[in-house]
Amino acid sequence: MAREEESYYGKHGTPQKYDPTFKGPIYDRGCTDIICCILLLVAIVGYIAVGVVAWTQGDPRKVIYPTDSRGQFCGQAGTPNENKPFLFYFNIVKCASPLVLLEFQCPTTQICVEKCPDRYLTYLQASTVGAASEELKYYEQFCVPEFKNRKKALSAPEVLKDDLCPAMLTPSKPLARRCLPAVSSKKGVIMVGNKTTFNDGKGHERNVTELLEGAKKANVVLEARQVAMKIFEDYTVSWYWIIIGLVISMVVSLIFIVLLRFLAGIMVWVMIVLVILVLGYGIFHCYMEYAQLKGQAGSDVSLKELGFQTDLRVYLHLKQTWLAFMIILCIVEVVIILLLIFLRKRILIAIALIKEASRAIGHIMTSLLFPLCTFFLVCLCIAYWASTAVFLSTSNEAVYKVFNETECIYARTTCNPETFNTSNVTKVCPSARCLFAFYGGESTYHKYLIIFQIYNVFMFFWLANFVIALGQVTLAGAFASYYWAFKKPDDMPAFPLFSSFGRALRYHTGSLAFGSLILAIVQVIRVMLEYLDHRLKAADNKCAKFFLTCLKCCFWCLEKFIKFLNRNAYIMIAIYGTNFCTSARNAFFLLMRNIVRVAVLDKVTDFLLFLGKLLIVGSVGILAFFFFTHRIKVIQDTAPPLNYYWVPILTVVVGSYLIAHGFFSVYAMCVDTLFLCFLEDLERNDGSTEKPYFMSSNLRKLLKKTNKQQADA
Repeated sequence: MAREEESYYGKHGTPQKYDPTFKGPIYDRGCTDIICCILLLVAIVGYIAVGVVAWTQGDPRKVIYPTDSRGQFCGQAGTPNENKPFLFYFNIVKCASPLVLLEFQCPTTQICVEKCPDRYLTYLQASTVGAASEELKYYEQFCVPEFKNRKKALSAPEVLKDDLCPAMLTPSKPLARRCLPAVSSKKGVIMVGNKTTFNDGKGHERNVTELLEGAKKANVVLEARQVAMKIFEDYTVSWYWIIIGLVISMVVSLIFIVLLRFLAGIMVWVMIVLVILVLGYGIFHCYMEYAQLKGQAGSDVSLKELGFQTDLRVYLHLKQTWLAFMIILCIVEVVIILLLIFLRKRILIAIALIKEASRAIGHIMTSLLFPLCTFFLVCLCIAYWASTAVFLSTSNEAVYKVFNETECIYARTTCNPETFNTSNVTKVCPSARCLFAFYGGESTYHKYLIIFQIYNVFMFFWLANFVIALGQVTLAGAFASYYWAFKKPDDMPAFPLFSSFGRALRYHTGSLAFGSLILAIVQVIRVMLEYLDHRLKAADNKCAKFFLTCLKCCFWCLEKFIKFLNRNAYIMIAIYGTNFCTSARNAFFLLMRNIVRVAVLDKVTDFLLFLGKLLIVGSVGILAFFFFTHRIKVIQDTAPPLNYYWVPILTVVVGSYLIAHGFFSVYAMCVDTLFLCFLEDLERNDGSTEKPYFMSSNLRKLLKKTNKQQADA
C-alpha cells in the first residue's frame, strides 16, 4: 500500500511538507518572469505606435457619411458638399446588378444633392422646353458640377452619353442619407409617385418593380444602418430606465450574496431536489406521450426508416422518439441519485467551502468592489481596440474601378477619374464609367495594414487577459491571507486586498504577462479559424470543413484548459511568489492528487453560482419585460414608447448578467483559493499541537479532523 501511494505521488509531484515559518502569502519574494515583463512593455509601446499611426492616417467619416463617385463625403462640414447631405443615384435600376454584391457599389454615377427628387422627369423633357426653363433649372441640381459649364455646347444625347446628368428622375425619399424610390401600395398594387410605370429617359416605359429591385440591392447595407438608428433612438428614450434596471440587479446581487452566507446549504439541497423532480417529471411526460401514441397510424415508424427531416416536429409523432428520451432521462436520473448517495460527504464539504467563502468576503468587503476596477480596465482595452480598428480600417485611399453594364475586358480594373475620358478604356467600352469603388491603397503602409489589424486584435486579447489575471491574483492573495490566519480575523493583515494588489504589480507582472500571452495566442488562432470557417461556408469541400471543425473543437478545449490552469497557477503565485511555470505545475499536481475532490467541489460550486446568476438575470429580465411592454398597469404610462422593446430588455438582461458575473466571480475566486489552501492544509498539517489545521471548525467537523490542543481543551 505504501509503495502504491509512493508511486501515485511520484506521478503527480511530492505533497507539501510542514513548514513552521509558513503563515500564508509569502512577503519576502522576488520578481518573476522578467523577460515576459519586458516583452509586454515593448508590445505596449508598439501598440501605442500602431494607434498613433492609425489615428493620423484614418478617417472615421468614411464609415459615417455616404460617399459619391469621386470619393467625397456628403454633408460633411467644411467641404463643397456641406449643404448636400443626400446621395443620389443616376440610375437606381443598375443597382440590381450582381456587381453590387461583389463590390458593394452600384455601377452608376452617384452625386451629393441638397434634397431628393420629388417628381417624374426626364432630361429630354426638361431640355426641350428651353435652356432657361424652370424644369431644366430643377434638373441641374441632379447633374455633375461640370454640366453647368458644358450644357450650352452639348446636345441632350451627348449629355447623357458623357453621364453628366441622369436620364430620368423618379420621386424619392431619403433613407440613411440615400435617395431611394418613394414606394407606396394601393390595393396590393406597388407604385412610385402614384404611378406603376416610368419613362427611362430613352423613350421606353418600364415597370416600377425594376426600381424596387435596384433599391433593394442598393439597400444591402442601408437596412442595417436604419435599424441601428432606431436602436439608437430607443436608447435615447430608455437609458435612465436601463440604468435603474442595472442598479436593481446590483442590489439583488448583493442581497443574494449576503443570503448565500446563511442559506448556502439549503439552497444547494433545494437545487438538487428540484433537478431530481424536473427529471422525474420529464420521465413521466415521455411515458405519457409514448402511451398516447400507441395505436396511432404512422407512430411505429423507426427513426432509421424516417431518416433526417428538416422539420423536427415530425419526430415528435414517433413512439421511438419518446422512448429514447425516456431512457436517456432515466439514465441521467439514476446517475445523479447514485452520485448523491456516494458523494454526499463531498457535497457537504462543498457547502462548507461556500459558507467559508461567504465569511472571507464578509471580512474583506472591498473585494466586492474590486471587479469594478477590472471592468473599467477591460473597458479601456475594448475602447482602445475598437477605436484603433476603426481608424485602421478607414486609413485607406479612394480606389476607383471601371464599371460597365455589359462585358468589358477592363471591368473591375482600377482607373483614374481625371484621365479616364481620354484613356483607351472608353474606346473599347463606350458605356464604361470610372467610379469610386472602395477605400484601399498600394503603398507600403497599406500592404501591412492587415498585419496591423491582426496585431491590434492580438494585443487586445493579451491586455484584456492580463487585466483579468491581475484581478484574479489580487483576490487570491487577499483570500489566502484570510485562510492562513490562524485566528480569524485577528491575524489578517490590515489591508489584505491592497497588499495583494501591490505584490502582484511589483513582483509578478511578468508571470501574469506569460499566462495571458499563452491564452491570447490560442484565442487569436480561434479567431482565425472562425474566419476560415466563414470563408468556407460557400464551398463544398466536406473534408476541409470536417478538418476545420475538428481544429475549432480542439482549440476550444485547449482554451478552456489553459484558463483553468492559469486560474490555479495565479493562486499559487499569489501565495508562494513562484514563477508561472512552477506555479502551474504545482497547482496541477496538487489538483491531480485530489482529483475526486476537484471534480465534485468544482462542479457543485459552479452550478450553484450559475443558479444564482440565473435567478438574478431571470428576475430582473422578467421585470424589464413587463415594464417595457406596458404590462404593469400601475406604471404602464411611465414606460417610454419604443421601436423595438427588446432593445432595452436585452440590454438590461446582458448588463444584469455582467453585474451578477462580476459579483460571483469574486465568490468563485474565493472558493477556488480556499479550496487550494484547504488541500495544502491537509498535506502540510495533521492537527497536532506542532502542526495544527488552519481550516475552519465546520470543515474540521465534516472531515472528522481536530486540532489536538482544542480536543484536549
